[in-house]
Amino acid sequence: MKFLNLVKIICFLLICSLTQPSLGAEFGGKIVLAMLGEPSNLIPPLATDSASHEVADLIYVSLLKYDQNLRLVGWAAKDFKVLDGGKRFHFWLHKNIYWFDGKPLTAKDVYFTYKLMIDPKTPTAYGEDFKLVKNFKIISPYEFEVTYPKVYAQALASWTISILPKHALEKENLLHTKYARKPLGAGPYELSQWISGRRLILKVNPNYFEGRAYLDRVIYRIIPDMGTMFLELKAGNLDMMNLSPEQYKYQTRGDYWQTHFNKYQYLAFAYTYLGYNLRHPFFRDRRVRQAIAMAINKKEIIQGVLLGLGKPTIGPYKPGTWVYNQKLKDFAYDPQKAKKLLAQAGFKDSNGDGILEKNGRPFVFTLMTNQGNSLRLKTAIIIQYRLAQIGIKVKIRTVEWATFIHDFIDKGRFEAVILGWSIPQDPDLYDVWHSSRAVPGGLNFIDFKNKEVDELLVKGRETLDLVKRKQIYDRIQEILHFEQPYCFLYVPMALPIVSKRIHGISPAPAGIDYNFIRWWIPKSAQLLP
Repeated sequence: MKFLNLVKIICFLLICSLTQPSLGAEFGGKIVLAMLGEPSNLIPPLATDSASHEVADLIYVSLLKYDQNLRLVGWAAKDFKVLDGGKRFHFWLHKNIYWFDGKPLTAKDVYFTYKLMIDPKTPTAYGEDFKLVKNFKIISPYEFEVTYPKVYAQALASWTISILPKHALEKENLLHTKYARKPLGAGPYELSQWISGRRLILKVNPNYFEGRAYLDRVIYRIIPDMGTMFLELKAGNLDMMNLSPEQYKYQTRGDYWQTHFNKYQYLAFAYTYLGYNLRHPFFRDRRVRQAIAMAINKKEIIQGVLLGLGKPTIGPYKPGTWVYNQKLKDFAYDPQKAKKLLAQAGFKDSNGDGILEKNGRPFVFTLMTNQGNSLRLKTAIIIQYRLAQIGIKVKIRTVEWATFIHDFIDKGRFEAVILGWSIPQDPDLYDVWHSSRAVPGGLNFIDFKNKEVDELLVKGRETLDLVKRKQIYDRIQEILHFEQPYCFLYVPMALPIVSKRIHGISPAPAGIDYNFIRWWIPKSAQLLP
């Protein structure tokens, strides 16, 4: 009996350790963050911008998530099994997850989310993953199975999408619903205020099933300029931001910064690229795109823009990872060869003004990027300078983020852009590169269409064999490199800086914010509301 009682005590202490603060941690306080662009929509399947997903990730839960070591683990799912060689998945949900209005999250909510994703009326860029599901079977309120007709390599990863509340959204018009700005989630934080153009305030959800987050409030300030953001950080009005290389190397030296902040550095899961609108008559010709690649000195950009804090890249994957094609050699910086390619494509300077023409039309185009991102603007300026040397005139235009996405990118109203993509853990590239995604609002907004790439993207989804997948994605990278629909530029270093008031940060392969709900502030350092 004594032994059984001891076991009970040990089990009780273990459970408490999962829901209570770690040694020395204290509840309370607020963290003030900043974002360049305002969220477009807090119903995650409808949003493609990073600002929306950053906020939504604290408001909603999903079946699965990536842990600090980038492994898929259960979140709303307390357990799951992979059956029938990867064609069937069995999920068990936690029974203590509740929406902010107190109603339980059940398998019906997951099924509703799935049905919403495959509904042709839902304006989402992420629906293709779910259209591959053959059958969704609810076994009990907290248990269900998902079956695929054949192996789909990204099946599990697709279930990291946010679960939506059936009872709130089933009768709503998603394009005009109040829940886009007043989201009903089940995550660690709940939106309490959204003042357009200024800030969003999240308050802690005391009933969060994994245990109350330590910080009472998360405040996002919308500051569409990194220079202004840095001044606010220095003044003590922000607790965290991602530094520019110049800020990291030169502007955060000295006793003040060492006393009040911690800096971190790691290669980001993201890349920056120059993308072309392939509907444009100049950019339809592969030789033009290759010539531009030869006229751009990526090492110059790495040094001049990133101050060496990044790596050049030639594809959509993170250098050093298993899927990155190490055998590919980039186009060498060669302006003279670039000029010859442009001549072969029919461009020449017939009037001696230094600008190439074709059929009487000068080679002039507008390169767009979003306001507030100094790295992208500096990159554009270097590209503008280098292309002028081979007879191409580039005009640069910056546009506020939400307007840029909705009025230009989604509608195909651009000639060329400098943008970036995050790099997912699974190498599947279907949503960005498959020709079926070259639709208004789709992620293949440059209109890239290649039959072999389409076939390879499908094959890559249909095997779990890493050797075969490596061969498939290596070939896709070869084609993208040859076709140059993007000029892949660089993978930057992530350079976050965080106030030393914030404790609980533990850098890992996933970065630093994977355990955000376990960040905490000592009572003595908690600021007034």
